[in-house]
Amino acid sequence: MNEMPHIDKAAEMTDSKISAKQVQVFYGDIHAIKDVDIEINPRSVTSFIGPSGCGKSTFLRCLNRMNDTIDVCRVEGTILIDSEDIYDPKVDPVQLRAKVGMVFQKPNPFPKSIYDNIAYGPRIHGLAANKTAMDEIVTSSLQRAGLWEEVKDRLSEPGTGLSGGQQQRLCIARAIAVNPEVILMDEPCSALDPIATAKVEELIDELRENFTIVIVTHSMQQAARVSQRTAFFHLGILVEEGPTQDIFTNPTDKRTQDYITGRFG
Repeated sequence: MNEMPHIDKAAEMTDSKISAKQVQVFYGDIHAIKDVDIEINPRSVTSFIGPSGCGKSTFLRCLNRMNDTIDVCRVEGTILIDSEDIYDPKVDPVQLRAKVGMVFQKPNPFPKSIYDNIAYGPRIHGLAANKTAMDEIVTSSLQRAGLWEEVKDRLSEPGTGLSGGQQQRLCIARAIAVNPEVILMDEPCSALDPIATAKVEELIDELRENFTIVIVTHSMQQAARVSQRTAFFHLGILVEEGPTQDIFTNPTDKRTQDYITGRFG
């Protein structure tokens, strides 16, 4: 008689790559994220939208424990990736961040060569047995990030010498070099011009064939273009989440409607 709930739970777990239940985030006494429940599908793009300061980046950083680096920050609730509790004391945050890569708002290449930017993670995690294997990882990561043709003759030049859009694609290549399963992107195009933005969006669309992608964006147009599902945050609350088209054309909550039609935000 006791088996049914277990089966139901297992079925529920396998559908989602990431499952968050009752997540709370506190900065000291400030309750920044309240009761967030969300399931994130594998090999798809999920966008987090909402006004500035609504908690979308804070919640994103819970998914690879980046908030651990902030002394006053406390995270409660459960976040599972592939049914594993990522806040379990046995989980090594360094290993977790190899599985859950992150691309930040401002391109942040290391002050190293293009080659060494990509090779950095694989070296730390011992992913390449020799120089030939490392060359392959570097080449394939740059190819997957749509950057190989532009930089293949300048791999020894500093990554900081690339244009903003190229730097951001370099950072995406660096994230995928350690073969993550999830890529988090925190407003990855906000510092880029429209042409560079289009290239990164095209890249996101290609990468979802192999990765689960979660993107925070201040641009509703971008969310509509790149994501299959969208979650709307407001004042630390996840107001609603669903297929992107439904959220933009037929939201169920008036706050979502008001944000999308520009009444606030």
